[in-house]
Amino acid sequence: MSSVAFETQRAALADVVAIPVTPFAEDGTVDQDAHRALLRRLVEGGIGILTPNGNTGEFYALAPEERRLVTELTIEETGDRAAILVGVGHDLPTAIASARHAREHGAQMVMVHQPVHPYVSQGGWADYHRAIAEAVPELGVVPYIRNAQLAGARLAELADACPNVIGVKYAVPDAARFAAFARDAGLDRFVWVAGLAEPYAPSYFSGGATGFTSGLVNVAPSVSLNMIEALRFGDYPAAMKVWEQIRRFEELRAAHGSANNVTVVKEALASLGLCRRDVRPPSSTLSEDERAEVAAIAAGWSI
Repeated sequence: MSSVAFETQRAALADVVAIPVTPFAEDGTVDQDAHRALLRRLVEGGIGILTPNGNTGEFYALAPEERRLVTELTIEETGDRAAILVGVGHDLPTAIASARHAREHGAQMVMVHQPVHPYVSQGGWADYHRAIAEAVPELGVVPYIRNAQLAGARLAELADACPNVIGVKYAVPDAARFAAFARDAGLDRFVWVAGLAEPYAPSYFSGGATGFTSGLVNVAPSVSLNMIEALRFGDYPAAMKVWEQIRRFEELRAAHGSANNVTVVKEALASLGLCRRDVRPPSSTLSEDERAEVAAIAAGWSI
């Protein structure tokens, strides 16, 4: 498939890339009704691209059949109202099977989670992504890069071999490194998505990003959309007004090595009556004081 054929997918990535939560029922299973309702709320709130099986969806705490269920529910519920970027990962056969499952059910793209392995060589990183991309040449492929050691030239080599590698979710918390990496890989060659969400979006947009991921968007789609609208116009003071508005919420998510990243989002949703607060180990629920603070923030966003 030519690069021109991926223009629709590229355009979809240059936006607020929502990472939906996976709500759980009282018995611990995926709450399918709540999940569908949250997906509808995102799409009806103006969100145009969703990532089922992202980290805010507790990807690593889901069983294989649950990851397939989340993919299918998301595609069924949103139809053609949103682009779907399915998170895939784990061992290579599992990642390839997940990517093929996403393709069979109508997804347009897959996001490849950073390989979880104690020993990741740059050549091995490229081999892992190449195998996945070659297994689904019809789908756009978006590596999720959390490895500060990876060189931009490696990404360029991967895309030379696999033209369906069209975007990058870059999540190294270093704006200068991002700007250099993007230029080494090819600034105009890929869609650059700021993978550390709203707190990093203004600095990453200044370096060439045109989209950002968001977990906060589950709670307040309009807040995330306000930020990207400001960034698209290069209105950094307006974007930083939104940054100030969401600062405390995101600080709570980032505290203790991001231990409560998902927990805070689910707590805000629970305070609004949209799903249960339950998260799976190794995450855990908040203290009563933290719950009250999160609820006050969510209420203050006038949702």
